[in-house]
Amino acid sequence: MSKIAVVQMNTTMDREQNLDTAFTYTEKAAAENADLVAFPENFLLLGDKEHYLEAAELVPGPLVECFQNKARELGISILMGSIYERIPHNPMKAYNTSVLINKSGEITGTYRKIHLFDIDLKNVKILESDVIESGKEIAIFDHDIGKTGLSICYDLRFPVLYQRLASMGALVIFVPAAFTVPTGKAHWLNLLRCRAIENQVYIAAPAQYGKHSKTRESFGSTVIIDPWGDVVSILETGEGIIYGNLDPAFQQKIKSRMPVETHKISGIDY
Repeated sequence: MSKIAVVQMNTTMDREQNLDTAFTYTEKAAAENADLVAFPENFLLLGDKEHYLEAAELVPGPLVECFQNKARELGISILMGSIYERIPHNPMKAYNTSVLINKSGEITGTYRKIHLFDIDLKNVKILESDVIESGKEIAIFDHDIGKTGLSICYDLRFPVLYQRLASMGALVIFVPAAFTVPTGKAHWLNLLRCRAIENQVYIAAPAQYGKHSKTRESFGSTVIIDPWGDVVSILETGEGIIYGNLDPAFQQKIKSRMPVETHKISGIDY
């Protein structure tokens, strides 16, 4: 059984302050004997997209190395929910990239967000593809806490991604996010519970909360959900940190009670 810490932040365009906040939460999680601490999408810079490209860095690179050193120093794994990853062959765009680091400070894996959030309505306009390049590969890794699947925010609306991660043996799937307020109110928790229930996995969703700029506001409701769909812990508003345990035996119990995987029909491409 592993203990995870999941962080809710109100990230702004002040990267140094955001970095200090992230390190403070990392130290707090380590003091609570968490095995891993997970941060939201764009946890070091969020607000005005015209500055995203200039903040993009290589992975691995100096920024990631800071978190590798912190993981090694404190003996805690870190999920850098997502940062802007520089693309050497395309300086006009960056990847939206999660970086998973183990307690020894080694990069266990990376994931580049596949599904990009583009919406242009009367009251809200977010065109992620203006500055972000879509990733092409799903990501699941063997990790100290168990087999770990990665996704980011808008990926949540594409259940086949989670089905693939579950079929590859995921114990937990992380969903670092910056959901908008209207879609968050309507769908965030419902979608997260669905992904947990239908795939019989733990879902851990570190979220952004509050206003990041004049035009950007996030819903919050950072949450951990178990494979039965029950909420283990939730932080609806404000900045903070929640904790929960990942229990492989409990996951297996759920799969035995509701053996969905064995009921799939051969010859059908799920």
